[in-house]
Amino acid sequence: MDTTDEARTAQMEGIAFAGETLGSLFAYDPTDAAVAPLYAALASLDAGEAAEAWPFAGADAAREALGAMAGALADGVGDDLTWEYRRLFCGPGAKAAPPWGSVYTDRETVVFGESTLALRRWMRERGVERLGTEAEPEDHIGTMLLLLAWLARNRPELVGEYLQDHLLTWAPHFLDVMEAEAAQPFLGGLAAITRATLVGMGDELGLSVTVPRFYR
Repeated sequence: MDTTDEARTAQMEGIAFAGETLGSLFAYDPTDAAVAPLYAALASLDAGEAAEAWPFAGADAAREALGAMAGALADGVGDDLTWEYRRLFCGPGAKAAPPWGSVYTDRETVVFGESTLALRRWMRERGVERLGTEAEPEDHIGTMLLLLAWLARNRPELVGEYLQDHLLTWAPHFLDVMEAEAAQPFLGGLAAITRATLVGMGDELGLSVTVPRFYR
């Protein structure tokens, strides 16, 4: 393996790590046993040390965001985090930061909008199987980050166009909304580290993203 191949492999490993880590925090309720080890690891994190190793985001942005997240977990996963997660993403009632792309890019601000269908077509044409159930739109931020990790490990040639055409089009806007709405520091930090990481990926890969009109 030459140095170019080694750099590409390391880049894809960084994308896979970030997608899997961040995607899990969006995809699962904080009380879910599937993410208990991840929350435990974040609670004991040395933010300064972790920021130096965190991919794509830049050390300063990573240090601030990871510090906020670790600090918010000093007493474990509390009710404030759980209920704020549900208020932002789940309801009941109006969600403060709906986690689906088409809610922001579709004129009718609905789930399963045109951007969801475009992602579905892209996946079908490239033989990429969906994650999750048929009831969950493919453009849930957690599902899309987990898919990004899968692509980095299994179909790295698709990572650039997936980011450029389907994830970076709306995710930074959504993360701005989430950070503004979040009344709990862990989730504010999660929004910040995810945005910095995704934008950093786009910069490192040299992507040119066409930002759509946002309706929310």
